[in-house]
Parts: sequence; C-alpha cells; structure tokens
Amino acid sequence: MSGDKPLTDRTTGQFFAAAAAAVARGDDLDDSLAELLGLAAEHLGAGSGAVYIVDPDHDELELAVTYQIDTETASVAGSIKPLTDSHDPLADVTRSREPLVIDDAAHVTILRGSATALILPLVVRREGIEITLGVLCLGFAGPLPAADVRADAEPLADLAAVAVERALALSLGSERAEWFDRLAHTDPLTGLANRRTLDRMLELEVARAGRQGVPLNIAILEIDRFSEIQKAGGNAAGDEALRRVAQILAESVRLMDIVARFGNEQFILVAPGPDGLVVADRLVRSISAMPPIDGRAISVSAGIAGFPLDGRTPEELLAVAEKAMHSALKAGGDRVVTQPVAD
Repeated sequence: MSGDKPLTDRTTGQFFAAAAAAVARGDDLDDSLAELLGLAAEHLGAGSGAVYIVDPDHDELELAVTYQIDTETASVAGSIKPLTDSHDPLADVTRSREPLVIDDAAHVTILRGSATALILPLVVRREGIEITLGVLCLGFAGPLPAADVRADAEPLADLAAVAVERALALSLGSERAEWFDRLAHTDPLTGLANRRTLDRMLELEVARAGRQGVPLNIAILEIDRFSEIQKAGGNAAGDEALRRVAQILAESVRLMDIVARFGNEQFILVAPGPDGLVVADRLVRSISAMPPIDGRAISVSAGIAGFPLDGRTPEELLAVAEKAMHSALKAGGDRVVTQPVAD
C-alpha cells in the first residue's frame, strides 16, 4: 500500500453505514468494537490494531479487542497502568484527548512489528465536559495514510466511544452513572471538586451569605515554586505534589468547607463563617509539614478574601484573593496574606 488511499472497495458512504450498523445493532460491546476496528483497518489499510477502555477504578487502560495481534503480544500489553503517570503513547492520548500519529511505532507495545501508527481517543461529552473512555490504535507496515484518509477514522472512533458509553450504562446501571457524574464534577488527578463544580457552589455560598448576613471567606492556595518541582522531577513529581496537597486539604478542612482544584497548581478554599483565616492558616502549616517529594519541601502561598468586606460577588472575592495570593508568593511563600500589597 502506498499510504495515499484506503484498500477497501467500499465507498465512504458504505463504510460509515457499516460502522453505524455495528453500533446500532450490536448487543455485545466486544463484537461492536471488533467490527469497528476491523472496518478502520480495512479502510485505512492497517496491518494491526487494538481498542483499549479506561478503567477509572484501577487507573488503567484495559485491552478490549485486537485486530491481527498475536496472543503473546496481547498478553504483554493487556493493560497500561497507572494511567495518570504512564508515558505510554496510548496513555498520553487518553489524557490529551487528541489524535496522535507516530512515525516510529517500535515503542508502542501492542503494535510491535508495525512501522507507523495512528492513535485516536474515544471521547464523549457530558454536560459540557469531555470524558475519555478509551483509545483506538492502528499499526501500519509502511508509511501512514494521507491526512484526509486518516481523518475518516476519527468519526469511527466517535462511534466506538458511543458504543462503550452505551455498554457501560446498560451493564453497570447506577454504579456507572455515578462514575460519569464523578468524572464530570471532580478533578481526575486530585479527586477534588473541579472548577466547573466550584463555580456553582461558590455562587450558592455567596448568595447564602448575602441572604443570611453571615461572613464567608475565600482562599486561593498556590504551590510554591511548582515549575521548579516539575523541572527537577518531571511531570510525575508535579502530579505527586498536587495529589499530596489535595489530600492534606481534603483531610484538614471542616465539614462545612469546600475545597477544589482551581488551576494548574492552584486550589481554593470556600470557608463559611468567621474562621476562614484560621482554616487557611492551618492548611498552609499542614502542607509545609508534609514529607518532601524527591528531596524537595512542599509549601503553598495563600491569599484570602472575605465577604462582604472584600467583595459581594464571586468575581470580586476571587480577584482580591488572587492578588493577596500573589503578594504571599512575592513575600517568599509558605504564608497566608489577607490584604494584597498595592502595586
């Protein structure tokens, strides 16, 4: 094959009709995925392929179906874990949710023997949140097909994602529905509430504080010198720092408090009542007391804003808290600042 056109005699319309039928009429997930994978290989001229499905409970990718892959290879590449830390190209695509073309497929275990590879994420959208359910990968003996031909495989990956989503919903019912809900409302790395969830909860807390005339404090916490942690220990060290800080936050706040991941290396505390400064100070001290990561001590800078003195809307409170947090960073970190220093 030259890599410029598909090998199949089917027209593009026939190809997609067969793919849609595989999902619409398939009662068994493995059968549907195997048919979709075979269609993709046929249409693009791939010599081998596989579909993996995300197992969020065990932080791994599990091999679901294969095409022209021997049993030994399938056994060796049966799972990729831990998914959040793996540098395997399949894990990278799962996290990025972006297709990946590989000019040298030697390091893709499931496709060993292939010269080049195409990896596509299986993505669905729920309540505006994109969720990766797995990956579809294809190996080629020669050059990759042309870009316009490769593009035909992306809708097929979307159909595979729909098949996986439907099977999960049908087979696991409410348990799997709870999993989707958790993915939609929590940060996958830290397990804390995500920004989308935080925004809704913060609006509710500010409105409640206004109605009841009670104080409310917002604190933004940023890991000090986070870029240095990543530079010294790589992404794995950065992720470990984020997880450990998140664990301290979750374990140290009161039942009435809300903690969430706010940005890449930032977290937020929403503390109803008058004791927000006390809680924020306790968090900062607890984080600085935790064991080093790769020999590097971890600390945070925190900026705090209070309702109604510093603002009466979430936006006003967040702006003041962020300025205060930057003042804490400039002062050396590992501290709480309640009033930002004037520029």
